[in-house]
Parts: sequence; C-alpha cells; structure tokens
Amino acid sequence: MAYVNEQLHEEKVFKDPVHRYVHVRDKLIWDLIGTAEFQRLRRVRQLGTTFFTFHGAEHSRFNHSLGVYEIIRRIIDIFQGREHWDNSERLLCLSAGLLHDVGHGPFSHSFEKVFQLDHEKWTRAIITGDTEINKVLKRVSDDFPKKVAEVIAKTYENKLVVSLISSQIDADRMDYLQRDAFYTGVSYGHFDMERILRVMRPTEDQVVIKKSGMHAVEDYIMSRYQMYWQVYFHPVTRSAEVILTKILHRAKKLYQEGYRFSMEPTHFYSLFNGNVSLKDYLALDESVMLFFFQNWMHENDAILKDLCTRFMNRNLFKYIEFNPNSGYMKLMELMKLFNEVGIDTNYYLEVDSSSDLPYDFYRPGEEGERIPIYLLMPNGELRELSRESEIVESISGKKRTDHKLYYPVDFVDNLPEGDVKKRIKEILQG
Repeated sequence: MAYVNEQLHEEKVFKDPVHRYVHVRDKLIWDLIGTAEFQRLRRVRQLGTTFFTFHGAEHSRFNHSLGVYEIIRRIIDIFQGREHWDNSERLLCLSAGLLHDVGHGPFSHSFEKVFQLDHEKWTRAIITGDTEINKVLKRVSDDFPKKVAEVIAKTYENKLVVSLISSQIDADRMDYLQRDAFYTGVSYGHFDMERILRVMRPTEDQVVIKKSGMHAVEDYIMSRYQMYWQVYFHPVTRSAEVILTKILHRAKKLYQEGYRFSMEPTHFYSLFNGNVSLKDYLALDESVMLFFFQNWMHENDAILKDLCTRFMNRNLFKYIEFNPNSGYMKLMELMKLFNEVGIDTNYYLEVDSSSDLPYDFYRPGEEGERIPIYLLMPNGELRELSRESEIVESISGKKRTDHKLYYPVDFVDNLPEGDVKKRIKEILQG
C-alpha cells in the first residue's frame, strides 16, 4: 500500500528572523521536528565558540535546520510542474534538508577533531538507527530512512535531489550565510536569495541558474568569502577553539593515566575509550560539556583547572602571525624556552591554520569536490560559472590559508625578569 502524505489540519509556522516564517504543512515534518534527537539540536550552537567573539552568535543547529528545510520547501514550490522535477521526491528532499545536521556534536568541529568523529556518519546513524527519527521516517516506507541517509551521504541516485542539500549553491549554505550574518551582526553574509531562487531551474543532474541571475550568484560567492575570513576564521574564535581542544585532550589523558577526578567525566567515558554508542552520543550536548567545564575549574590538576577557567571566563590565548615557511626555528626555540620555565607546550603553545576555497570548479578524480555552479544560457547550453564571470574566475581554485601561533600572554607576563623572559618576548614580538 502506497504511503499517503498526511497533511496537518492547520499549517504550522515558526517565526524566523531570517526567512520571516518557516511553514510546515506535512505531518511527517512536524513529527520529525518533535523527536528527541531533533530537539537536541536546540542545545548545540550553530557556530561553536564564535559567541566569544560575536556575542549575538548564540543561535542553534535547530534554527539552521529549520531554515534549510524552509529554503528547500520554497525551491520545490518553484520547481512544481517543471521538466526534470519529480514531485514524488518532495518529502525526501524536505526530510533530508531538515535532518542534514542532526548528527552534530557539541562544539562540533573541535569535538570531532579530538575524538576522530564524523558528524555526517552520526547523522546517518541517527536516521537509520533505533531512534524516534527512524520510527517517524519508517511510516513512509521501510527503506525511506535509508534514502534520506543516502541523500545526506551524496550517494542517492537522483543527483538533482542531492544538489539541493549539497552543492556550491545549496540550501545549507544559503541559510547559514544569512543566519550567521544576522546573529553575528555583520553585513558580509547578505545576498539576494529571492533573486537566486527565482532563477533556479532543475536539470536531470543538478540545480542550475539562469544566466540572468549570474550577478546575484557572484554576490553570494563573495558573501561566502567575506564570512569565512571575517567570522568563521576569526582569530579570537579560533583561540577559544584551541583552549576547548586542549581541555578535551587533557581530560582524556588524565582519564587514561588513572587520575581521580573530583567530578568524574561519566559522559565522556565512551569517547575516551573509543567505543561510543548512539545512546552515548545523543546524551552529549553543549549544556553537558559546560557543566563539566564549570566543575573542572575546581579540579586538583592545575592544567585542566586553568584551561577550564580560561574557557568559562573568556581569558583566551593571545596570538601572533605565523609563517610556516620561516617560523619553525623560532617555534622550536620558543618551545624549548617555555619548557625551561615550566610552561607545558602540549597545552600552552599551538599553531592553528585555517584555509578556504571560496569557489572551485569540478576536478575529475578529486574526492570531496562539491558540484560546481552552472549557468543556463539563453540558447539552452550549460556553462560553468567561472567561464562566464570574471569575478568568480579570479578566485576559482585559489586556496587562502592563514596561520596563527597561540600562547597564554599572562603566563609570559608573570615570568620572573631575566634572559629567558626577555628572549621569549623578543620571539613573540617578532
């Protein structure tokens, strides 16, 4: 028996600062939003430690996920009746858009880096595992959760559906750029999404943009470039990430050495042991992490105590520019001097690098490349964006990388006067 898409008796709306309203008509979507796994996203910030830099950046993965769903809903409304659009894929697209980030952990990227986790794998595990989300999805069909997971994994057979969720001009990026700009208070991430949506067209393999909309897409790509360097890679945010990473490394090391915590890291045991279950993973959110950090401010271990106090009270590391081609000799000397005066360089000296590829054309044979943007020309031909736009062509395939060296300036300032302190300051001042 075919699934009958049940509609709500009355449309539900969420008031949204970016899209004005998020509209929900399908009972399936409404029920997915109500699951415990999706509600958990209220307790995971969208931008991790960025709130230390931009105090308004307290918005959650829940906000963003609703926004991605809403953009896809609007695109589908525009695609209705057009060639290449199969409306039987509608619920699949909406579900995948809503759930694409459900596997994010607390302080996502730092958390993943320390414990070698992949939020996309956890997203698929939540969708296909023993969860409330899985039970709701299975009401469509037994294989519907698998299809949703395949869309998010970019392996689903209908590439047009995949491109709505994951391409260089997908609903994910279009929401987070505007949402992150709104909550951080910056002007960089704004672009004319209304115009882009109006000129989007479905093809057999992906979404394309009518040539007349090229300038709106140029603006979108430059907005993305500015957001990465002014917000996402802000050095103060990265300083907080460095400290967060060091806290997790320290706690794990102490646990492995048999240290007796005054506040035992019960929620972290499976992470430290490398055998995380789905139940363990879903029990973690940022409120849990901050609870432990607040308690670890009173631990006997001086390093864990100091790092947690820094994180909770925003006493972050300072930074200097670091040139990886010429700076390693000075870094080696700095490490030696730090160790001489009892500053543990495993926790108090870190080179952090960030790099961005604002737009890239497809490179055959390379893994992980997102589908490029194609323009639909008046004669029906498809042309890759950078072949038509001088602005995009000028940044295509160009990766910009930034390196910073982070250190605790208060530790340096409090050193006794002498040759070692003098030399440390000379190195840090360039």
